[in-house]
Amino acid sequence: MPALVPADHHGIVVRLGRLARPGGPDRILHGKPVTAMPRTFAGGTAEVPGGAPRPARRRVRALHPRETSIRNVRPLSVLSAEEREGVARALGLEALDFAWRGASAAVAGTPDVTHLPPPSRLQAEDGCTLVVDMENLPCQEPAKTIEAARPGHGRAFRDAAKGRRGVTARVEREGVLRVGGRLRLFAQAQRGWRAGGAAA
Repeated sequence: MPALVPADHHGIVVRLGRLARPGGPDRILHGKPVTAMPRTFAGGTAEVPGGAPRPARRRVRALHPRETSIRNVRPLSVLSAEEREGVARALGLEALDFAWRGASAAVAGTPDVTHLPPPSRLQAEDGCTLVVDMENLPCQEPAKTIEAARPGHGRAFRDAAKGRRGVTARVEREGVLRVGGRLRLFAQAQRGWRAGGAAA
C-alpha cells in the first residue's frame, strides 16, 4: 500500500451536527449542532448515516440488491464551508444552513472537499482520523428540507450541489471532533488509475 503523506494543509471545523433519521412523508432533515462529537468506529449509531451496517441503496446498486445489509463505510458526511457558499449562491440564497444538508462536520479552509481523493485522511489534533470514502452525491432529503425552509429554492438543490456536496467518510481512529479544531489532510502517494494499466 502506498504511504499516506501529510499535506501542508489544515482545515478548521466550523460546525458539527447530529442528524436524526428523517421521519414522516416529507423526509425533512433535523440536525442538532454540537460543539464536540466523540467518534467511534461505527460513527454514531443513533445518527444518519451512522451504525456499523447499512442497507444497500442507489450508490451500490451495481454490486448489491437494494436493502442488502453491507458494511457502513460512510457514517459521516463532511462538507466544505466554501462549497456551501457556492451552492447558496446558485440557489439564490444569502446563506444555507449546514443542518439542511445533513452535515456531520463542516470544514473551512478546504474549498474542494468534494474532490478529496479516496482514501485521503483528515486527522484532528487528538488523533481522531477520518478516511474519505467517496463524493457524497446530492439527494432528495436536503432538497425537501431546503424547500420547506425557503420555499421556491429547494427544488434546484440537486443541480446546484453537483460537485459541491462534500464527501462521506468513516472513522479509522477513534477520538473527538471539536468546533474550532484543526483537521490535517493526509494524501496517498500514488498515480491515478488507468484502464489500460501501467504505461509500457
